[in-house]
Amino acid sequence: MVRLFVALRPPPAIRDLLSDAMNGVPQARWQDDDQLHLTLRFIGEVDRPVAEDIAAALGQVHAPAPLVRVTGVGTFDRRGRVDTLWAGVTPHDALAHLHRKVDQACVRAGLAPESRAYLPHITLARLPGSAGHAPEIEGWRAVHAGLSSESFTMAHMVLYQSHLGHGGASYEPVMRWPLETGG
Repeated sequence: MVRLFVALRPPPAIRDLLSDAMNGVPQARWQDDDQLHLTLRFIGEVDRPVAEDIAAALGQVHAPAPLVRVTGVGTFDRRGRVDTLWAGVTPHDALAHLHRKVDQACVRAGLAPESRAYLPHITLARLPGSAGHAPEIEGWRAVHAGLSSESFTMAHMVLYQSHLGHGGASYEPVMRWPLETGG
């Protein structure tokens, strides 16, 4: 079994901008540079033949490379406890279009369609259970509420394999496909 997801990788200057916001919440497990990505579709664990079918279907996706910008920060919570800190990415239309194409490719490869609403974001940190209501989280949100970038293009779609370990997940790029750019 392999654990997979499809994502876009922000350029180095954007990853540097995001890294500058990764502080101020003591118990947070901040993402390292190799972990910064914008998920298009989480796939989960699949057998290797299914993974090969998914890769083949993703290779048939043709879509424009989204022109986006970082806009603000937010949190996700689970059962009333904040467990994720993230940076927002807009506009949503181009990303939602690409998400739909990736989801359709995954369905063609035999997966169930994505059932969750799609909210484009880049995860910056994961929080342990004891940090879910810390006042530092609200302070972090206030300090970084205006986080923004110039527009940038994410020109490649990447299929990643996720390896879970004691220190969290590490991500290995498996395949990479260029998206259509206007040049």
